[in-house]
Amino acid sequence: MVIMIRLWRIHRFRPLATAIVVVLVLPGRDTAAADWSVVPALRLRESYSDNVSLAPPAQATGDFISEIAPSISILGNGPRLKLNLAFTVQKLIYQRQPDVSEHQLQATANAALLEDWLFVDLHDSIAQRNVSAFGPQALDNIPRAGNRSTVSADSVSPYMLHHFRGLATAEMRYTHSAVSSDDGVLSAKTDGYLLKLSGDTRGHGWNWGASVERSTTKDPRLDDVRMSRAALTLNVPLSSKLALFGSVGRENQGYVSATQTEPSGRYWSLGTGWYPSTRTSVVVSGGKRFFGNTYSFDASHRGRHTTWSLGYSEDITSTPGQFTHLSGGDTANLLNQLWSTSIPDPLLRQQQVDAFLRFSQLLGPDVGAVNYFSHSYYLQKQLSLNMLAGMHKSTLLLGLTSTRRTAQTSSAIDSVLLPATTLGLDDRTRQTGLNVAWNWRMSARDSFAASAAYSTVNSLTLARKDTNLVYSASLNHTFQPKISGEIDVRRVRHGSTAADGYRENAVGATLVFRF
Repeated sequence: MVIMIRLWRIHRFRPLATAIVVVLVLPGRDTAAADWSVVPALRLRESYSDNVSLAPPAQATGDFISEIAPSISILGNGPRLKLNLAFTVQKLIYQRQPDVSEHQLQATANAALLEDWLFVDLHDSIAQRNVSAFGPQALDNIPRAGNRSTVSADSVSPYMLHHFRGLATAEMRYTHSAVSSDDGVLSAKTDGYLLKLSGDTRGHGWNWGASVERSTTKDPRLDDVRMSRAALTLNVPLSSKLALFGSVGRENQGYVSATQTEPSGRYWSLGTGWYPSTRTSVVVSGGKRFFGNTYSFDASHRGRHTTWSLGYSEDITSTPGQFTHLSGGDTANLLNQLWSTSIPDPLLRQQQVDAFLRFSQLLGPDVGAVNYFSHSYYLQKQLSLNMLAGMHKSTLLLGLTSTRRTAQTSSAIDSVLLPATTLGLDDRTRQTGLNVAWNWRMSARDSFAASAAYSTVNSLTLARKDTNLVYSASLNHTFQPKISGEIDVRRVRHGSTAADGYRENAVGATLVFRF
């Protein structure tokens, strides 16, 4: 365990450390039995932007940018080890501005250290994020607009999990997570403990659960936040397709509230789940917490050619908390399943998925829910609708998101740490976003993609509204199974009621070599 934690803290070699940690803690025979896939790659790209700084029209300047980006993907899948790691080093060479080096990492791992007893989860990410939802919104790392920072988010979580037949399944978990940004604005560490019991009623239908959770979050600029929660749950099936469930408990969020409501108290919720088939589910619940009435909704349907999902949730959250829970793999998994018949070669299919997602998520996978930098705790209410439709040679992707945040703690420190942030700008915000993308497979080696994205962000406190509109199109060609090329164009428009807007037009050509 000591070796694992020390390797995890070696920030400079985090991609390697993530893989080494998992390998070292497992016996050799189990590691060898895993199905390993290691794919090095090199991306070469030349692009031109007529407004590389995302400045107002009078100050706009163009530039040519060369990109060299070696990467490696490692996928391991075995009886006691699962690892998914993607690491990229990105070098951007400008003609008129200083060169820039960036790197990105997405890594998840799960290892069974002692079968049926002891496990460990590892998560690590490094990515460039927009600091504020207001102002210039960079779509990638090429624009030098100043509203961008590299965010590192990682967690290590060893846990014990065992099923006691006739009694319950018990889980004891410790989680250490950390979120930081290279501009020094974000720096938070959380240590949490969880004890969870899920009853074994020996097939009598109904089931029970109990959990106790505690965590401490340390931020050098704020007082420590100590959160605690305890809950009892009961699930009663009425039939094979319908069930009722409920929960009661007590919580203390631990922060110093800026409102008249203390962030603690008893809570309860009641709900029902309807499962008419293995492809369709609807879950609805309502209850009461310290901040008032609360509701949630989760519905999904998978047809032969379409997949739908609709969700609504309300919860207390924070910027670091959102970064440690962000996940962008759901859409990629659905596309892989959807195209498994039309593109049987997994390597070619992954190339098409990567290319399509890159242009379908023009404003990012969290369009309409930019996780802007802040030291506040928020009440977040989020509604999301996603639709994926696939025919023999074309795929349509639709995403709609609406997010409302209300600050529960003082945001005064944000105006000091973020000079571009006006006091109260992020106290009450509403974001909406819409993504539409279409992909057409013209042949086994050629595909065309077109996308449009629109988003708005409103400060309900200061009556400011910013809008973003992006169009993009790309043509992809596979020269050989491991060599592909792409030509893309995009147009960006940004407007604001409190600042000058800007426009950008860009074109690029890319070659990707996989080894």
